[in-house]
Amino acid sequence: MFTPQPIGFVSSPYKSTSEVPKGFGVTHDAVGALAILPDFAPGLTDIEGFSHLIIIWEFDRSQGFELFGTPPIDDRPHGVFATRSPRRPNPIGLTIVELLRRAGRELYVRGVDMLDGTPILDIKPYLSGIPTEQLRRGWLAEAEARKR
Repeated sequence: MFTPQPIGFVSSPYKSTSEVPKGFGVTHDAVGALAILPDFAPGLTDIEGFSHLIIIWEFDRSQGFELFGTPPIDDRPHGVFATRSPRRPNPIGLTIVELLRRAGRELYVRGVDMLDGTPILDIKPYLSGIPTEQLRRGWLAEAEARKR
């Protein structure tokens, strides 16, 4: 096991979970900043060349976990590992954001869905070789079809 340490913190317009958009057809267009701690700033070298980043972060305000839950966009329970629930055995979140620009230790991004002050655990460039037509959306596609 390892003990995670934040490499930075999110600056977000969202102060509570109720403010984060949820539901069918929701797009995450909020702009925010990732403030990287000085010790980790050298790790940002060459990041400007990527359009999108994977942000791994901690659900630092989540308490406990549930192995089943009913997401706000469906009326059926699903296993926690088939959802984006914050109530996970390891409270780790993952978000893909668009990198707008870098200013020193600050990365300005679009697509923030984290709360203000959320600890960032890691950043990786988004690279996907999976064609869109090969991606499956599991229960989410079924729930969307039921709502139509």
